[in-house]
Amino acid sequence: MTWFKVDDTFYGHPKTLKAGNAAVGLWAKAGAYAAQHLTEGMVPGVVAQLYGTAPQARKLVAAGLWHEHGHTCPHPKCQQPAPGDYYMHDFLIYNPSRARVETERARAAERQQRARERADEQRNQERNPPVPSANHVGTDGDPSDGNREPAANQIEFPQDIAGQEGPSQRDGTDPSRSPRPDPSHPAVPPSEVQPASYGSTPAVPPNLRPLCDALTAAGIVVEWSLAEADWFRLEAIVKRTAVAALVDHAREQCRRARSRPRSVRYFLPGWSALPPVPAGAPTSPGADVIPLAAARPGRVARAADMFAAALNSPQEQAR
Repeated sequence: MTWFKVDDTFYGHPKTLKAGNAAVGLWAKAGAYAAQHLTEGMVPGVVAQLYGTAPQARKLVAAGLWHEHGHTCPHPKCQQPAPGDYYMHDFLIYNPSRARVETERARAAERQQRARERADEQRNQERNPPVPSANHVGTDGDPSDGNREPAANQIEFPQDIAGQEGPSQRDGTDPSRSPRPDPSHPAVPPSEVQPASYGSTPAVPPNLRPLCDALTAAGIVVEWSLAEADWFRLEAIVKRTAVAALVDHAREQCRRARSRPRSVRYFLPGWSALPPVPAGAPTSPGADVIPLAAARPGRVARAADMFAAALNSPQEQAR
């Protein structure tokens, strides 16, 4: 969208006062047309006849706000219109040229495209997080021929030299230098050490197995490859929220998702926002529904009951 710019002193300019309000209305409409269609101030004759009258156009020319064919305006940016057309005086001084508008539009389109690509990439990363492979072996331990040193350069070192015969003295005094994992600081999950996974499916800790089984039973089959922080987060969610509520929320998220979620990480933001379930509270569907009281009878029903009670009274029967 482009804008037709008008000086804030235009209302009291001598040219404006000379042209009159009706002609200035034609001038404003034609200026908006020129800005929208990027004519750089050129007003076709048919447009002038559509938005105004011939006397109004002549008033704009006489006031110096418009130029006809053959004008002698000394300003270099005032173009020469074709016969029957008009040109708006000093249009390019206050309004951008066609080339500038098209350049800015192209830059804005590129910025929007880059923003969309970044948003799409972020959504793809959230829906499809990278799954680390447990069978991946680095090049340091790769016994392939490509990483093996040529036989001519290999030197056999006996085990009784270079401190290779027994354990190093630093192994006991400075255990932090040892590359071996410390069993006192387990990795994930937070409650119990996750067993090593040699298959394609990562191991799920026992305290989260009920949630995994419930999701699978509900038809929600997702990946369980999580980082250490996500394992802690998921354990806290399960402790404070019932598994049934988590499964119901995950089923609703799957229904609203554009594509099927592939990782359990997709549900973490929604699960974190769920309210905690009090201890001992029912978690089955519909258990927390409070039944409404029975509807009160209307006037007609109450009047009929009163009439029936009066007829059945002992006094009425004695009569």
